[in-house]
Amino acid sequence: MMASGCDTPLPLRPVTRRADHGAMASAPTESVSPGPPNHKLGTRRATLMAVALLIVTNLVDNRWAPTWGLLTAPVAAALLLGVLRWSGGTWAEAGLGRGTFGRGARWALVLIGIVAAVYVVGALLPITRDLFADRRTSGLSGLQVADRMLLRVPIAVVLLEETAFRGVLLALLLRQYGRTRAAALSSTLFGLWHVLPSLHLSTDKPEFTKLLGSGPLGGAIADLGAVLFTAAAGALLCELRWRSRSLLAPMGLHWATNALGYLAAYLLA
Repeated sequence: MMASGCDTPLPLRPVTRRADHGAMASAPTESVSPGPPNHKLGTRRATLMAVALLIVTNLVDNRWAPTWGLLTAPVAAALLLGVLRWSGGTWAEAGLGRGTFGRGARWALVLIGIVAAVYVVGALLPITRDLFADRRTSGLSGLQVADRMLLRVPIAVVLLEETAFRGVLLALLLRQYGRTRAAALSSTLFGLWHVLPSLHLSTDKPEFTKLLGSGPLGGAIADLGAVLFTAAAGALLCELRWRSRSLLAPMGLHWATNALGYLAAYLLA
């Protein structure tokens, strides 16, 4: 029985929950692998975990066990990729997606050729020839140089650093920031990664010793220069990663710069 004055019932309004609407508006745009959200590691937490893992790895490589690089590098790279996957990431985010290897390999071969040509010109010109001199390589045998070119540089250096800075970290930072800021942060961390390896740069490179001296101030200036230079190189490697859509492109340039540098120093010695 209806009350008087209410012969026509009022239409019911559909109820829209504010929480659901907010969740739709703030849904992330990146694709994640299926699975319950509580099984995923948050992006910010994953970023902090990756940075902490790199700090420990840097100390192991440069202070605690510097001869273990061939072991620690692949282990650290695998753990970093595990962090990315745990946070819901994909292989494509790290530049390792299916169908990208052929394109990345072509980029890598072209970049290796460019670096080789630049090094040949630099070695032939008297004004730049002395820049290849390095006390760390002056006493190496041919077999030791081959070991660095074919094992230590590609595994202990390139695999780890490219997976870390142009693969996992760049992917995690792109979820949180724009492209420019993500590249800047990744490149800054890449520069800081080289603080410990560059502490004796002013005495290892004879040309730097002539310019900066062998004292603490010269060492600090050389170390700062190395950090700034590698940060700038990191920005270039990020750009290569985006343009090629593959991690193999920055890997190729990185390997050529380091490995062919060893070869040039050995041949000129």
